[in-house]
Amino acid sequence: MKIIGTGSALPTKVVSNDMLAGFLDTSDEWITTRTGIATRRLLSDDNLGDLAIEAARNAVASSGVPIEEIDYIICSNVANNYVTPSLSTIIQGGIGDCACPCMDLNGACAGFIYAIDIAEALLKTDRARHVLIVCAEEPSKFCNWHQRETSVLFGDGAGAVMVTGGDNLIARRVTARSQKDVLYYKRPLESTPYDRQRDTSEPLVMNGKDVFRMAVQGSLGDINTLLKEGGLVPNDIDFYLLHQANLRIIKSIRESLNQPEDKFPCNLQRYGNTSSASIPILIDELAREGRLKPGALLMLSAFGAGFVTGGALLRW
Repeated sequence: MKIIGTGSALPTKVVSNDMLAGFLDTSDEWITTRTGIATRRLLSDDNLGDLAIEAARNAVASSGVPIEEIDYIICSNVANNYVTPSLSTIIQGGIGDCACPCMDLNGACAGFIYAIDIAEALLKTDRARHVLIVCAEEPSKFCNWHQRETSVLFGDGAGAVMVTGGDNLIARRVTARSQKDVLYYKRPLESTPYDRQRDTSEPLVMNGKDVFRMAVQGSLGDINTLLKEGGLVPNDIDFYLLHQANLRIIKSIRESLNQPEDKFPCNLQRYGNTSSASIPILIDELAREGRLKPGALLMLSAFGAGFVTGGALLRW
């Protein structure tokens, strides 16, 4: 596969660390030194469906592919207001005259890489010519906003890419290892007369030390495996596009690979952790700024609840 179009959309509400310090026991210094985040975008007057549609439209427009020639829509989303219908079908209805199969997937923060894996399979088996991948997330709605440990980390947003057949994807890798208690968010379903136990809601729970360790180890494992498959060494990669979770995680991975800082572009300082949307938002920004030159080697790596990881080595 190859990427032929990119798009993104962000909420209009900008929330600074100082604004959070107005009601949380925290400060700008506490947040920035531990996470690298200065501001984030949070849904306020807007909604996730509209962001997803806007990002999708932008990706379609930049690709030049007519709406009616989209063969599949894959949406990565952890949770939103609709349990059903799927967010992908809402996107389909919002972008215009498109009548193609749609599916949602929950690959947590690695959902974009999981979607790439599925899209590649569709393209290689001639089930599709053009696949629209949209990652739309609102993790700010998962948190307890009286707890600084999680609420300061997240932002909302959507990123999208259009992919088609090609030989630009050199290698890919997705993994999962069941570690439920490390990072989870639980919400209740409707009760029935036959329930023997009551469902309860539980805001996002995160064991920070375990997440840090698993993220660094998982990402490095994927990156080194993909480099070996591609017959490459770390210096060959032009850009490492990592899940924008925490600047300290990214720094630890970068130092382990002994690579310069300019190979690891970041936007988490402005947007926070937007879950699976973080990498496609970053790709869209870099593409529109003209920083991704034809032939550039990109290493994508993401990690999240599950515990899942995903990596992709591709040529721009």
